[in-house]
Amino acid sequence: MKRRAKQVGIAGAAVGVVAAGLATAFAVERALVRRSVNAPGDQYAEETFADPPFDAELTVTAADGTDLHVEVVEPKRDTGKPTIVFVHGFALDMGTFYFQRKLFTERGDHRLVLYDQPGHGRSGKLESGNYDIAGLGKSLAAVLDATVPDGHIILVGHSMGGMTIMAFAEQYPQWFGDRVTGVVLISTSARVIDRAKLAVPSLVARASAPFFPLWGKAAHLGGGAIDRARLVSSDLAWLLTRRYGFGDAKPSPSLVSFVEGMNSKTSVETLTKYLHTLYQHNRFPALAALRGVPVLVIVGDRDYLTPVAQSEEIVAYLPDAKLVKVENSGHVVMLERADEVNAALVPFVEKIS
Repeated sequence: MKRRAKQVGIAGAAVGVVAAGLATAFAVERALVRRSVNAPGDQYAEETFADPPFDAELTVTAADGTDLHVEVVEPKRDTGKPTIVFVHGFALDMGTFYFQRKLFTERGDHRLVLYDQPGHGRSGKLESGNYDIAGLGKSLAAVLDATVPDGHIILVGHSMGGMTIMAFAEQYPQWFGDRVTGVVLISTSARVIDRAKLAVPSLVARASAPFFPLWGKAAHLGGGAIDRARLVSSDLAWLLTRRYGFGDAKPSPSLVSFVEGMNSKTSVETLTKYLHTLYQHNRFPALAALRGVPVLVIVGDRDYLTPVAQSEEIVAYLPDAKLVKVENSGHVVMLERADEVNAALVPFVEKIS
């Protein structure tokens, strides 16, 4: 018993030293960066990133029993234009499309549907087993059945959201050309993503939790040690988000914090249940269903998680698709370079509306 207590004490002391050192290193860099949050150079310093308004809020139950949080924004007038449905990616939520939602809400000529993927945002989580991309395709089908029973649809997917659309196309090809009249794929892939790169969102989520007292040994640690652990964990999450989510060497600190917030709210349990299916994702055959509709592919030229080459592979399978490469941008291109993405999105939507 004494030996175990001694081991715990030694381990706690060692981790405390490491945490203190890392906390100092990360906190210094983060402090320097965050000094610019309210400076003129931060274009989003005044942006609150508050929850945008919606006209209807509902819960849709997916085929696997997961309750999905859905929000609907109605147009200001009946234009008869397609409903735009946004599907977000891994370790994020519907806030991913903050600027696109804001733009189309102000325009008021399209109906918008947004939802949080299973285990993300305000949606419920899978009670047992692991998530799979095929199941996400069925979840999208459930959302469409509940919110867009008729009329044309434009699907917009980012990262895993694009994969969800591919899975949906694989399972329900009859929707494309008839109901789905346009598809936008942002920073996504039709094939297996490198495991090392895919682990980054998980690292952010893990780093976002106070990992120091993980094993219930907090009683053996002083309050100062726990505070240092919390500091290093949040600093690490912020820096990982900045490094791997953005292409610009000096992105808006406010925007980095917004993305980190979405990452941090996604539980490690949820991310772990997704990793296996993401490691096996391969849906090039599913792209055949998209050949009957206009497709826009958008990617940041500095995307670390889903590099430009993976978007080019999609276009190789869909030769009529339009590819837009956004300079100096990373994986969250629709946030980092919202103006450029919207400049490509609006004419695409207008052309098929």
